[in-house]
Amino acid sequence: MAVVVVSDSSARLPPDELKRHNIREVPLHVLVDGTDLRDGVDDVPYDIHDRPKVTTAGATPAELAETYRQALADSGGDGVVAVHLSAALSSTYSAAVSAAREFGPAVRVVNSRSAAMGVGFVATAAALRAADGGDLDAVEAAARSALTRTHVFVVVHRLDNLRRSGRIRTTASWLGTALSLKPLLCLDVDGRLVLDQRIRTIGKAHAAMVEKVAEVVGDDAAEVVVHHVDHHDAADELGAALTQRLPQLTSLTVADMGPVLSVHVGAGAVGVAVRVAAP
Repeated sequence: MAVVVVSDSSARLPPDELKRHNIREVPLHVLVDGTDLRDGVDDVPYDIHDRPKVTTAGATPAELAETYRQALADSGGDGVVAVHLSAALSSTYSAAVSAAREFGPAVRVVNSRSAAMGVGFVATAAALRAADGGDLDAVEAAARSALTRTHVFVVVHRLDNLRRSGRIRTTASWLGTALSLKPLLCLDVDGRLVLDQRIRTIGKAHAAMVEKVAEVVGDDAAEVVVHHVDHHDAADELGAALTQRLPQLTSLTVADMGPVLSVHVGAGAVGVAVRVAAP
């Protein structure tokens, strides 16, 4: 058999990618008017990011344990590597660590320190190593190696959702600046959402994000996914700018950010996840 990789729905891996890489997915949760909706399983309202009383929740230890149990059985005992949304952004990682204790060293949990396809890039790096016949140690090592080569940037159109969700400190000094502020945010080495630059217009913010991606990619090959929240045109334009700026990209796709992340960053947000090729 082979090591099986597990991730969660924040990774935004499409069904065909999950099937191709034999990755198991645990849904995160969106809570709407007292109704618990599972991301990727239940129908979530398209305008979820515009609703004022929506919250999100990570996967539960029971959900994770059940998925790990099935994945471990399917691996024939070879083991499971679980890659999850940044521990700084969700309770899913801590729940995963708790759930994995039941299985001892056969289930390894990796904090992606990332979000959206940043999680997906780490998970697929692990899955590719598993498909090559790597043992549990090698597959875990492939995931951890991808951590240092994966970067996520996002420009939010409004700060309301981030304030409401608590994913940024409401006391942060930069929140008190002009309403026209379009912050360029990034996930730092600990997987925290932090301010990278303060920029006055969306156009300049998107241009700055292109330059940040170019900076981390350098002359290397890389894969990119441009994410958006109800802003497909801007995502397409950003993708075109990245393709022109970085002709060595091996792939670039555009995808929505998904309901869980959309609740936190709000309508109009555009982000980029990038995985730089291994040397």
